[in-house]
Amino acid sequence: MLKVKKISDVVGKKVYTDEGNYFGEIEEVNLLNNKIDSWRIRLSSMTSRNFNGARGVIIPHNYVRSVGDVFVISQVGMPDQEEGVSEILE
Repeated sequence: MLKVKKISDVVGKKVYTDEGNYFGEIEEVNLLNNKIDSWRIRLSSMTSRNFNGARGVIIPHNYVRSVGDVFVISQVGMPDQEEGVSEILE
């Protein structure tokens, strides 16, 4: 389990996928019973295009692989992008 000492220290940190792609920035944390449940991530403009123009997504905390100078999230944790990508390519 990843430990975060101060929530305010991670808001605004850059988020990358475990494949090294820039994903966005931490915007907010969602707590449940005083524990981190999920993270709201403001998407980068490039990533936003893949998600039908959405401004952000919520990623469950168990998909966060690393918290340090940057966040690393599992590619598996991302919502399905198939629909967004097919619309861009058409």
